Amino acid sequence: MLRLEKSLLYFTTALKSNEAVMKKLFRSDIIRKYPEDSDLLEDVIVENEQAIEMANIYSGILSGLMDAYASVISNNLNVVMKMLAIVTLVMSVPNIVFGAYGMNLNLQGMPFSQHPNGFLIVVLIAIALSVLLAFIFDKLKIFK
Repeated sequence: MLRLEKSLLYFTTALKSNEAVMKKLFRSDIIRKYPEDSDLLEDVIVENEQAIEMANIYSGILSGLMDAYASVISNNLNVVMKMLAIVTLVMSVPNIVFGAYGMNLNLQGMPFSQHPNGFLIVVLIAIALSVLLAFIFDKLKIFK
């Protein structure tokens, strides 16, 4: 599409410069013209103006189509980024829990620190909090 737009731009530029040359040629008396030549040159100028208009129309259509594609791609990117943000939030809960238990604190102040299955309990709490957050997001229809 970009190559087509670039080609249309070059084509329009060439047509506009041809238009300027032909109008100068039509107005000037440097070159002797016969009546048939004037009619033919006038027809060519009209055809050139129509070609410029068609090139501009197709350039506008192509620009609109490219904008539509860019909008679709942007929308898809937004959906992906939203999903990644939700996954990041759900996965950050275990990091917070494990970060709190990973600090050098007095063992007496940390829950389940003296329990024989304390590590397993902390892991299950982190998993339960993540599942709860995912469930809340699902009920709020944030995943959709």
